[in-house]
Amino acid sequence: MSATDGPRGSFADHFGGVARGYASFRPTYPRALFDWLAEVAPSRSLAWDCATGSGQAAVDLAAGFARVIATDASAAQIAQATPHPRVEYRVATAEDSGIATGSVDLVAVAQALHWFDPGRFNAEARRVLVRGGVIAEWAYGLTRVDGDAVDALVQHYYSEVVGPWWPPERSHIETGYRDLAFPFTRLDAPPFTMAVDWNLGQLLGYLRTWSATARFTQARGFDPVLALGERLAPRWGPPAQVRRVSWPLALRAGRVDLPV
Repeated sequence: MSATDGPRGSFADHFGGVARGYASFRPTYPRALFDWLAEVAPSRSLAWDCATGSGQAAVDLAAGFARVIATDASAAQIAQATPHPRVEYRVATAEDSGIATGSVDLVAVAQALHWFDPGRFNAEARRVLVRGGVIAEWAYGLTRVDGDAVDALVQHYYSEVVGPWWPPERSHIETGYRDLAFPFTRLDAPPFTMAVDWNLGQLLGYLRTWSATARFTQARGFDPVLALGERLAPRWGPPAQVRRVSWPLALRAGRVDLPV
């Protein structure tokens, strides 16, 4: 996932400066999600991972599709993307992918829809999809960490420390994209869960990939995660101790209408 064209078509790269950490510390999506997407797609020839970031979803899509085109508007993100023989990485925006018309079985958007121009992206997705092709858009919300004292500090960091630095588009993640247009025939998707077991260093590395953390650091000149780490350390336990970190996963999926 990366920021791409905004409503006025100007690219705002919120993640280029943290691309290396993004590739190392972003959580992975559940295997069952990709299995389901491969099942509902009309064929498994080609998937488009739009706003791929460093390729987290693209590599998983490649397990179920013969070929994956993974695009991102951020060249820095593409430079950090995970290589895979069936994944072709390209620098391109969501609204102007350069992909051939009517060639894609699945369009996947992981944690990125809120950065797009909705009307232009929907038109582009409809253009590249085959008849009966599937579009799937998902996002994970606010991080939860096992342990009340630890979780309270993470929630405070999210809302109070870097809260003012979240781009306004972040609100769409908190509402699960319910307010964004979706002009496709909806598919009933099963529920999916997203969780990892992380030590303290991994959690702090993830928090540094937040766009709000990057904007705070750039504006204020220091890393706010350092202070949070000092507060978390005595509550976490031994540094190597792992805790369950989880996110609510919101998914909406649909199909381009089949001809009558």
